[in-house]
Amino acid sequence: MNFNMKEAIEVLESTPQTLEYFLSNLSEGWLQCDEGEGTWNVSEVIEHLIEGEKNNWIPRLEMILKEGESKPFPPFDRYSHLKERPDRSIEQKLLEFKAIRMQNITRLKGLIESHLHLEKTGSHPELGIVKLKELLSTWVVHDLTHIAQIVRVMAERYRADVGPWKEYLGILKR
Repeated sequence: MNFNMKEAIEVLESTPQTLEYFLSNLSEGWLQCDEGEGTWNVSEVIEHLIEGEKNNWIPRLEMILKEGESKPFPPFDRYSHLKERPDRSIEQKLLEFKAIRMQNITRLKGLIESHLHLEKTGSHPELGIVKLKELLSTWVVHDLTHIAQIVRVMAERYRADVGPWKEYLGILKR
């Protein structure tokens, strides 16, 4: 196993800043492009990350610590951000994400007192018994997945425009 709490927190802390540097001040063309029907644009991915910060990671971590396996996590609606569509700039969304993430990192550091906590288990409604370190590992990989998704969606916007160089651009191969 490769999980290391300090290294996990490094990624979790850097994600908001990475996204802020990459996405701030971009035109709507970059923020609203997607990969076709039923896919998310960059702005929707950020809304999804905000929703996860509010209703997924820390609430589930707290349930593992308080309830163990006795009570399954409430289901997390991965698409709830698509129902409520507040009209906010990408900078406002990134600021909200950063603020909630920093609160969650502080909460995480306060909740995990030792490596013994990492082996505690909880009950996922679909996956069954899960370890706390698996939840934390998933949180990190979730961030990395959505960073990769954002980059892929943006690259897709210029797929037809790169002409024959498409053969050299791995991100456009599918």
